Amino acid sequence: MKRILITGKNSYIGNSFENWIADDDSFHVEKISLREDNWKGLDFSKYDVIFHVAGIAHVSSDPKMEEKYYKVNKDLTMDVAKKAKDDGVKQFIFMSSIIVYGDSTEANGIITKSTPPDPSNFYGNSKLQAEEGVRKLQSDRFNVVIIRPPMIYGKGSKGNYPKLAKLAKITPVFPDFPNKRSMLHIDNLCEFIKLMIINNENGLFFPQNEEFVNTSELVQVISKTHKKKIWLISTFNPVIKKLLKFEIVNKVFGNLVYEKSMSTYESGYQLRNLEDSIKLTERE
Repeated sequence: MKRILITGKNSYIGNSFENWIADDDSFHVEKISLREDNWKGLDFSKYDVIFHVAGIAHVSSDPKMEEKYYKVNKDLTMDVAKKAKDDGVKQFIFMSSIIVYGDSTEANGIITKSTPPDPSNFYGNSKLQAEEGVRKLQSDRFNVVIIRPPMIYGKGSKGNYPKLAKLAKITPVFPDFPNKRSMLHIDNLCEFIKLMIINNENGLFFPQNEEFVNTSELVQVISKTHKKKIWLISTFNPVIKKLLKFEIVNKVFGNLVYEKSMSTYESGYQLRNLEDSIKLTERE
């Protein structure tokens, strides 16, 4: 049996993973909050895996938040990882993000294994610095897994997806703009994490859905799921193309994908295709 400690009691990813493996007797899961310092007195030696998902997940440009981002996303991560190693834990899994690459407007938003990280804000930079710190702790007895997922979505998820889904349910028209985005349904992510633990992996990983997603297609699938009709029009495409230099427009209509070979894994984890994943996400 693998004994897993999830850091972050209210984490969407942590709670989803706990539910994903709940019926599998091969795993035992416990969760802790890191909001107070009492976790420092706990004995981690009884755990095989620390799944570290505690952190600030949203992006903020408020300069007053910068110190907090580094304190939570970098310093806290390092403190937990060092304690895990010192206490004899075998594996440490850290959730980073595709955001370490910034907006990747260069090279048409296509990320390859040779694409260097280039954070465009202190959220991305705090994640990257945490990665660099925990990677140095890798040893024969302490496996470090770093996961850089693209946008994660699923039932109850937060962030950009629910905003787009809300729009898809009310708007009669939407731009038919050609773009590609990497996305990752929560079930595919949970299965991937499960495989990381079973195989006692180490290294840097880039899980994503099997298909790239076009934003217009995504909105249309969401609308269809709710039995609504949406018309895709290309009238505004020239304007959108000019506005891609602005972050808010680029997030919706820009390209940002992992080259597909980066996300292959010997055991299949891409269990949900786009249409099925949207149905699961949008069900009442």
